[in-house]
Formats: sequence, structure tokens, C-alpha cells
Amino acid sequence: MRRYLLLMLPLATMACSGAERLARLGDAPEMAGVTNPTQDPRWRPVTMPMPNPQDPPLANNSLWRPGSRTFLRDQRAATVGDIVTVLVKIADEAELQNRTIRSRDNSEGMGLPQLLGLQASYPRLFPAGIDPSRLVEASSTSGVNGIGQIRRNETVTLRVAATVSQVLPNGNLVVTGHQQVRVNSELRDLTVGGVIRPQDIASDNTVQHDRLAEARIAYGGRGTLSDVQRPRTGQELLDIILPF
Repeated sequence: MRRYLLLMLPLATMACSGAERLARLGDAPEMAGVTNPTQDPRWRPVTMPMPNPQDPPLANNSLWRPGSRTFLRDQRAATVGDIVTVLVKIADEAELQNRTIRSRDNSEGMGLPQLLGLQASYPRLFPAGIDPSRLVEASSTSGVNGIGQIRRNETVTLRVAATVSQVLPNGNLVVTGHQQVRVNSELRDLTVGGVIRPQDIASDNTVQHDRLAEARIAYGGRGTLSDVQRPRTGQELLDIILPF
């Protein structure tokens, strides 16, 4: 019975996937509604190492507020619910090439011309004849020639507005953002998240992606073209279970 259940599991998975595709036959992928990121069941408060709390310095008869860039109001994101624009500009290029060559040639020989007086018994034990000085001879040869090469070139340039979802005790901001763009029947998803310092936010309320600590940036999508590019469920299953 257990074996039949294991066989039926991939069939049920493929049936669910096919039913989902049949349900939206002829329709474009549905866009998700605007939601509160903290209401997501997978959302968890972020905990980071914090310095010891310190009282802010007192400045008598001063109109300047610590952290402000103007006398009137700081327009940068600073509290939960504020919006900051994250500028994603990734241009990674890596090239790695390795070559390993190894060669080894061994030969061993051993003889026992005299062994506790047993050499007189050699003719009786080995009627065909034996040379006591060449009882054991061994030789081995091994060689390895390996070549490996990796070349990667990635370029991603995006802008996405993120919402401050948490203010850490040291003043750093936890930001999360989700953007969806649908063109014809193809839906593109962009998700960004991380921890930023308020002083890294520019005067136009933007922050570079390389200023995000614990950055999580994902760009993908689903739709007609993505379905064609993705292997079928059965093919993915075979790639996992087949050992060759």
C-alpha cells in the first residue's frame, strides 16, 4: 500500500499543476492584491546585534534635530510605513579557469633468498622453479588531467519602492518591497528586502542595493513564456530520482 501511495504522489502533483493551468486557460496570470507584509504568515520580525542604548545628547537653545538635513522636516523614510526607493543595479562578472595535471609511476620489488632456512624447501613447494630474489614484483601507473572553466556575466537594473516594516532598536530600518508587472500574458515579480541605515538614504529618498544588509533580491515571473521555458513536472521528478 505504501508503495502505491509513493507512486500516486507525483501523479497527484502533476494533476494539481495541470488543474491550475487549466483554470486560467486563455486568461493572463492574476496579480496579487496589495497587502500588509507583516500579515504574511511567513513574515518574522528581524533581530540583529544591537549596541547598548544611549541617551540622546541634549542641546540647549538649539533648533537643529539630530539626524535632520533641514530645519523644517526630514523627507527621508524613518518610521514604520514610510516608503523608500531601492535602486538595484547588479553588474557581476566572474571568470575562473583551473587545470590540474598529475602523473605517478611506481615500481616495487622484493625477494627472500634466505628465510629461516626454508630456501631448501623452495624446489619442493614450487616444482616449476622459483627465483628467491624476485619473489614479489609490482608496478603501477596513474595519471589525472582535469580542466575546468566558469564564466558568468549578470546585469540587473531595477527600481522598486519598499516599505519600512520595522525599526530596530539602534535605528536601522527593515524594508520589504514587492512589485508586479504584467505584459500581455507574462507576469514579472520583483521582491526586495533587507536592513538599511537611515544615513545611507539619499536626499531623494533612495538607497542603493549594496547598502542593504542581509539583502534578499528576487526577480522572476510566470506566464506563457515561463511555462515553455520551465521543464515539465515529470521531467523534474525524473531528474531528482534517477541516479544516472
